Amino acid sequence: MSTEIEINSPKRLRHLKLVGIVALLAAAGVVASGMAGRAHAKQELTTWSARQAVPTVVAYTPKRDLDAQALVLPGRLSAFVNAPIYARVSGYLHAWYADIGTHVKAGQLLADIDTPDLDQQLQQARADLQNSVANEKLAASTAHRWTQMLKQDSVSQQDADEKTSDLVAKQATVAANEANVRRLEALESFKRITAPFDGTVTARTTDIGALINAGGGNGPELFSVSDARRLRVYVSVPQDEAAAIQPGMSATLTVPERPGVKFNAKLVDTDDAITPASGTLLVQLAVDNHDGLLIPGEYTEVHFALPTNAHALSIPASSLIFRQNGLQVAVLGKDNRAELKPVSIATDLGTHVEIASGLSATDRVIDNPPDSLASGDEVRLQTTTSGTGDTAVASRRATESTHG
Repeated sequence: MSTEIEINSPKRLRHLKLVGIVALLAAAGVVASGMAGRAHAKQELTTWSARQAVPTVVAYTPKRDLDAQALVLPGRLSAFVNAPIYARVSGYLHAWYADIGTHVKAGQLLADIDTPDLDQQLQQARADLQNSVANEKLAASTAHRWTQMLKQDSVSQQDADEKTSDLVAKQATVAANEANVRRLEALESFKRITAPFDGTVTARTTDIGALINAGGGNGPELFSVSDARRLRVYVSVPQDEAAAIQPGMSATLTVPERPGVKFNAKLVDTDDAITPASGTLLVQLAVDNHDGLLIPGEYTEVHFALPTNAHALSIPASSLIFRQNGLQVAVLGKDNRAELKPVSIATDLGTHVEIASGLSATDRVIDNPPDSLASGDEVRLQTTTSGTGDTAVASRRATESTHG
């Protein structure tokens, strides 16, 4: 019995050793497989990270915008003719015959003024004229008699000359008194306040019995009359667009209270000077208003159709890069490498701009470039939206075709 145990013990030991070796080998295999898997995963992660670091961009070709640009600016409407009416004589308002909103004709009576002082002055001037006329007649007959007596040597030459000079003085007095009467009669005509032209009464600042002081501009006007059948439109155009403004060009107007309604206007003239305070050119347009839809003094938007620069290239404003080196644009170069080009803007149209220099018509401009993009960086061109870059630019122009 003891002999069998001694014989079988070495066999069992060898068996146990074999099992342990196999287990160790299996464990080593598992560890090696795990390490290889992790290394492969790390390599894949590194490759994926490097691939993701390359930005995906959309590129398009800049276009020449041949359509006319719409310049929209605020303006103010004014009556083509507007006259504040003041009193030329002092007195009291006797009556008025036209209130605000009344359509009047040229020469139509608006009010009467009572002028008792002026009436008395006119009566005195007429009496003075009659007196001077009587004195002139007497001086004329006297001078005639003395001239006849001088021929008969009945009087001296000196006395005859004195009578003749007295006649001349009396004639001058008559002329002065006649002029004074005509002056007062002209003032008497101003007792009647009349409309200077066909139009509408826009203000009445007096009433019956009110004290009227003669003068123009020192106090409030009695009436104000405007001719609104034709209106003036005043617009301040920025200096950048002043060169495109020419007399005779057309424009359209819109007012807030009439949405969708456009009024045609024509540029009459400009003041040919840039205002230093605002840097703008004052422009005057004329618009027909026979239907009375426009009101003097109201706000309006003026739409100018400006000619475009045939050499300027239009790109979305989202393609611009603002950095310390100045204004730049990223274009797609060789081997899908980005290239930054300095550019200058000809016209800022809001969502898109016209480039004056720095780009060519064959450049492929990158839209919405990453902030960290630099010259020489590799980029990936988005192929799924190929050909949509120009469509996006066109849609932006369609939605934002005006600037102001």
